Amino acid sequence: MENIEEQFANLHIVKRSGTTEPTYLLGIDTSRTVQAEKESLVAVLCSNGSIRIYDKERLNVLREFSGYPGLLNGVKFANSCDSVYSACTDGTVKCWDARLASEKPIQLFKGYPSNIFISFDISCNEHVICAGTEKVDDDALLVFWDARINSQDLSTAKDPLGAYSETQSDDITQIRFHPSNPNMVVSGSTDGLVNVFDISIENEEDALVTTCNSVSSVSCLGWSGKDYKQIYCMTHDEGFCWWDLNHLDTEEPITHLNIQDVREIVSVKEGILDYLIGGLYHEKMDKLFVIGGTNKGRIHLMNCTTEGLTHVTSLQEGHAATVRSFCWNVQDDSLLTGGEDAQLILWKPGGVEKTCPKKESMKIASSVHQRVRVHSNDSYKRRKKQ
Repeated sequence: MENIEEQFANLHIVKRSGTTEPTYLLGIDTSRTVQAEKESLVAVLCSNGSIRIYDKERLNVLREFSGYPGLLNGVKFANSCDSVYSACTDGTVKCWDARLASEKPIQLFKGYPSNIFISFDISCNEHVICAGTEKVDDDALLVFWDARINSQDLSTAKDPLGAYSETQSDDITQIRFHPSNPNMVVSGSTDGLVNVFDISIENEEDALVTTCNSVSSVSCLGWSGKDYKQIYCMTHDEGFCWWDLNHLDTEEPITHLNIQDVREIVSVKEGILDYLIGGLYHEKMDKLFVIGGTNKGRIHLMNCTTEGLTHVTSLQEGHAATVRSFCWNVQDDSLLTGGEDAQLILWKPGGVEKTCPKKESMKIASSVHQRVRVHSNDSYKRRKKQ
């Protein structure tokens, strides 16, 4: 395939998960093991607050991890092993061995009293974990831990290295470490602010590299561009922003795009756009793509340039309801998608489906969605930075 547009357009369903449980699939990550004898695993964050582990090729559930009595938020595999991490509303970040059918995490990272974690990430060298809290009283914290594990650590919960408490004023919904620089991390909040930090600098005020304003509650963040010096952001009311950190020390504006409602300006061929799902930066092509969809399960690919977002192509006949998550594999050009119809679907170039047709939607009230408070734009305009 010459480009991602052709790759996406050539995707066909090869497998669907066979679950009858009415659970939204909110997040997806895949293991990065390179051993030929090991099967690839998929970890899926579910709206019931658990993480399910699937065999990627057969899409059968191997095991399930629970944060009970807390709910899990976010899911990510370690780069070097089959450990899978998630933040929890019980004030911890938990790490499981995805190949063990144990109900207990192999490592526990303990927060401060009253912490309720709703977002997290781990640095590219896996030395630091950062988790974001809901606002409690007047505090919304970014909490940090040393993520390096040795045999002596496994029996005890790890205490935090410290926390940032001054730069976000509401629930911290997104945290993303830089893909190649372990010291750079970006956070986003329902206060509309997107903060970039260099955590190699000791105090919070000096560590803050820049603050961008999405003017709405942040739902998704990601890094893009050459050397990953750009940041894109999506909001809970379907806004999209794109900033270039290369221009921080120049007279050029750092904002490439600031679209308050993508649904109002993007023209979709033979259809509509109901929501945004996430972003996809293709490193080899140096191109950013935005993924969106419809309430009936169609998935749209949009090209992102400084001129705006342009619809490229769509996938259909997969999901029967809103698609909440996806994971693109650049090695084999496959795509995993999860949605409100409780289905996990594997798409591959030129694939042929050998399973049952698409299922009807299983509508439920997502506990995670209920906890996200989407503020009106008026609450941000008072704090908007020029």
